[in-house]
Amino acid sequence: MAMVTGFLVAAALAAGPSATPLASAQVVPTTYEAGHFYATPETADGHRLRLQVDTGGGGNATMYWISAAAAKRLGLKTANCLLDKQPTPVAPLPDYRPGHGLPPPAPNPCGNALLVAPKGTGDADGQLGGAYLSGGLAWTFDYPAKRLIAEGSAWRPDARAHATPLGFQRDDKGEMTDGFARITLHVDGQPLEMLLDTGATAHPSAAGEKASGTPTVNGIGVASYITTSVMNRWHKAHPGWRVVAKGDDLAGARYAARLIEVPKVDIAGWTVGPVWFTERPDTAFHDFMSSMMDKRVEGAAGGNIFQHFVMSIDYPHTTAYFRCVRGCKAVATPPPAP
Repeated sequence: MAMVTGFLVAAALAAGPSATPLASAQVVPTTYEAGHFYATPETADGHRLRLQVDTGGGGNATMYWISAAAAKRLGLKTANCLLDKQPTPVAPLPDYRPGHGLPPPAPNPCGNALLVAPKGTGDADGQLGGAYLSGGLAWTFDYPAKRLIAEGSAWRPDARAHATPLGFQRDDKGEMTDGFARITLHVDGQPLEMLLDTGATAHPSAAGEKASGTPTVNGIGVASYITTSVMNRWHKAHPGWRVVAKGDDLAGARYAARLIEVPKVDIAGWTVGPVWFTERPDTAFHDFMSSMMDKRVEGAAGGNIFQHFVMSIDYPHTTAYFRCVRGCKAVATPPPAP
């Protein structure tokens, strides 16, 4: 959940019809930087986009989004499409170079289009967010191999992977609303409902980097987030867990956040750790993020947890699969398959 343009989240609609299954798996052109995946599709005339792949990021009606500057650079003509009775800027999908493009969005009211936002996010031209990713495909984030795959119709989960159910908010027709997945972790023996967030971003301060060792590119890395109330509860119960004051300054030095080191985190029947969590205000998740999810969440599970795994998100079957590659071990009794 990187900092996203407000209307792209607040105006999100039900996902609508599912995408046409891909005949075969498609390896998405990407750059991998310190735990973040950036899709880098290339147009037929040689222009390249840089789009953050963020399961907790914005979008609308199954579409991904790019900035107005990127649309202008690609020569895309912007027009308004009526979404939820609101005129929303969109543009036609680029003509991608064969083998260097993206799976098209699932059917939506705007046709073969993408959203156009006033600005990008960080140094990216836009995002592949939850609305687009949840449009009917399964996606494999192979962190150790630094590879992203849109799975084809013949895909089946790896037999070595552990399955865990995902929760999604749905409308009165039973359709997903925003495509934000809730996943259950276990910390200190207690379940912890979290946003599954490949875009959760770290910007460690000097003190935070020294303590956590978080890898970065241009100061940016990946994180997991936790609410202030849970962090305080953990710190009270476990005063030996390390805390770094002002350990992350993604929101600026004035709003620098604490970090806390959790020795062990269980996810999908695997144990990893230690994991550093970055503090976020309760309202950011209890009020804002939870309003778009099926249950209240206490934070976000991000790439500093996922980096140990090949993670497949099967949106049609609301299940995630985790195959341990490094730095993880099976818990004594894995949770039952969904």
